[in-house]
Amino acid sequence: MTAREAAAVGAADAMVEVTTEEELRALVGQPAPHAVHKTRTALHPLDRAWLARSPFCLVATSAADGSCDVSPKGDPPGFTKVLDDRTVALPERPGNRRVDGLRNVLSNPHVGLIHFLPGRGDTLRINGRARIVREAPFLDGMVARGHRPALALVVEIDEVFHHCSKAFLRSGTWDPETWQPDALPNRARLAKALDRTEDSQEFLEEYYGPRYAEKIHTEG
Repeated sequence: MTAREAAAVGAADAMVEVTTEEELRALVGQPAPHAVHKTRTALHPLDRAWLARSPFCLVATSAADGSCDVSPKGDPPGFTKVLDDRTVALPERPGNRRVDGLRNVLSNPHVGLIHFLPGRGDTLRINGRARIVREAPFLDGMVARGHRPALALVVEIDEVFHHCSKAFLRSGTWDPETWQPDALPNRARLAKALDRTEDSQEFLEEYYGPRYAEKIHTEG
C-alpha cells in the first residue's frame, strides 16, 4: 500500500457517519414552524412574478437506479413558462447532446428546480414530476433568437417554496469583490486538458471565443 493509499484509509477510518434521522435531528435540531409550513402546492402570483424575471435555474434529476444529475438552464428572463398554477415548462436548447437529465426523467419523473434572480440571495424552489414534450402550442412562445425548441420539460408541481439567502451571503457569490474569474484556466484550456485533448489549443480558443455566444441557440 502506498503512502497516499494509507492516508486515504486513515482519513476514512477517522470519519464518524450519521446514519439515522434521530441522530441527525440531535445534531441540527428541529425546523422552525414557518420553515415546515412554507411549502405550497400551487404557484402564488409572487411566484409567477419571480419566474417571469428569472433567467437561470438548476434542474436536478435522478434515474431509477439512483444516479443523479444537476443541469443548468438559462435563457432570457421568463424562459420558464407558467402553463397554470400547478404546471411550468422549460425549453430544451441545443447543448452537448448528453441529455443526462432528460434520460433520467424517462425512468424517474421526479425533479427539483431552483430559480435564481441575479444579485438576489433568495431563490425559488419547485419540486414536481416532469415529462418530455416534443410538440405543444406553448412551444411557439419559447422562440429565442428566431429558434423554436424541439423539446420542452413540463413539470407538474408537487411543492413550491422560497429559500432564504444564507448560502449566498456566506459564499459572497454576488459580491464582485469575491470574483476571481481568471484564477483558473479559461474554458478553452480546461477543455484541452480534460475532455477535448485531440483538438488544438488554437481551435479551442477560437471555438470558445467571442463567436461562441452567437451559436448558443443553434448548435450543441
